[in-house]
Amino acid sequence: MNSVDVALKDMMSIEGAIGAAVVDYSSGMALGMLGNSKTLDLQIAAAGNTEVVRAKLRTIDQLGIDEDIEDILITLSGQYHLIRPMSGPKSKGLFLYLALHRDRANLALARHRLKGIEQELDI
Repeated sequence: MNSVDVALKDMMSIEGAIGAAVVDYSSGMALGMLGNSKTLDLQIAAAGNTEVVRAKLRTIDQLGIDEDIEDILITLSGQYHLIRPMSGPKSKGLFLYLALHRDRANLALARHRLKGIEQELDI
């Protein structure tokens, strides 16, 4: 089992990573953040993506869909933003956030690695 700090380092080791965070979507606060970009404010990203997660969860509930969100992908012209709500009993209410350079990232591999990181993370 990995700590938040180890998980963030693992997330940043994914090819093309710009920034990573573990976020509590009930409060919008990040439990931890790590990034190497001056153009990506991870505090703002954590708060903003909290609203995305809440809206999607609310919509799924209103539609009566009995499924969990694996991940949410936001595609920009130069970046991918991956949001992965955590599903473990101790990590309910948290999500992993990863921003990637679109031209340097392998999206399928990044999704696969993020799933593995979630499974290893012990909160």
